Amino acid sequence: MAVAVLLVLGLVAAWSVLIPGVSAWENIIVALIGSLRLTGPVAAAFAAWVAVRRRRGTGGRALTPWQAVRAPLAILVVVMGSFTATVLVLAVKTMLTEQAGRLLPSGLIMSVAGLALYVTIGWVTGWLLPWTITPVLAGIGCYALFAWLSETSAWADRLVPGTREPYDLFRGLSSAAFADQTLWLLGISAALLLGWAAVVTRQALVLAAALLAVLAAGAGLSRLLSEPQPVSAERVVYSCQEWPIMVCVHPGMRTGLDELGSTFIKIASRLAGTPGEFFRVEQRPRRDDAPLAPGTVPVHVDDLATGFADRAADEFVDGLAAKCDGTPSAGYRDIVTAWLRGEPLPGGPLAEHRYAAAWFSGLTETQRRDWLRLHYPDFVGCRLQNVHFGGRPARAGAAEPEQWPQRLGQRRATDKIGIGSM
Repeated sequence: MAVAVLLVLGLVAAWSVLIPGVSAWENIIVALIGSLRLTGPVAAAFAAWVAVRRRRGTGGRALTPWQAVRAPLAILVVVMGSFTATVLVLAVKTMLTEQAGRLLPSGLIMSVAGLALYVTIGWVTGWLLPWTITPVLAGIGCYALFAWLSETSAWADRLVPGTREPYDLFRGLSSAAFADQTLWLLGISAALLLGWAAVVTRQALVLAAALLAVLAAGAGLSRLLSEPQPVSAERVVYSCQEWPIMVCVHPGMRTGLDELGSTFIKIASRLAGTPGEFFRVEQRPRRDDAPLAPGTVPVHVDDLATGFADRAADEFVDGLAAKCDGTPSAGYRDIVTAWLRGEPLPGGPLAEHRYAAAWFSGLTETQRRDWLRLHYPDFVGCRLQNVHFGGRPARAGAAEPEQWPQRLGQRRATDKIGIGSM
């Protein structure tokens, strides 16, 4: 029964941690580790329940070292069985599709070490507090303790069985970090279990083994705290699609190429001929400021959930122009960004914004691209004014709606004459 409950919880928790749409082994490892947030406290509660029953059944009799540790080790085997079943289910899912990256056995071993810590805490708590409510307290206490440690600070986050948040596909996972974390988790688990066994059995040899486990835990802790944070992303061989622009993403997100490409093709066509023109879209980590080749723009795609391409496009377009502090300038900026996104033009809070939106909607796509080519520096510098959109309606000699496209053509011709006479 316990194996079935842990298996179901493990699958549900792992599925909730999976990055939607990402086909990478690292994604599976992170999901399995993330499942411990639910299965770990449940395993602790199960261990506490068995410990309470065992404590009541001993009747105060003396235990040998093997009798003391046999039950918690058996519980760990049961918990490991449910974790193994969860791994197999996810592995079958991943084998049906091509996966990027590589499977890290060190991540799986660290997960088992984390489960050992949960079981040990639950067992010791159940033995020391043989109450009926102890299993519930052990499960809730473990969940609250590890959640608190995860949010306290960067160094405390390394003490819990988990990955450093947020997980970044471009940075990958560190086998060395998993090994150090495994040493710490196994060391502290063995120290707690053997320390409890030394108290119960009153055996000096068991106490000596507990002290050795403390040293191992200390070594793992020192390595964890001294390990530097990753500062650069791993080199990624992109998966690309070219038509009519080149779109490149992490190989684990290659299934999103079609949707991302169709979205950015429209933006590229509207920016054609302007200083913001681009021919290549490349997915990059959010904290990566490395320079890009001319004509290449970076995009950020965190997952492939519904609407991911629109979210990436909105973020890209929003970053083209500076944020406007003044309301009039912000309203004009919103008109242009809405067109670039392919959204309906906003009316804006002021009458001049509504007039500008109506004026801009009267232009053809070609005329809008010509307009943006002429006024691109004003757009990105947040210097757009009513004069850029045909002037205010009350202005003397203001153009009627049917004359707006012709007036724009006249302005373009005037600008060309002025440039040629310089």
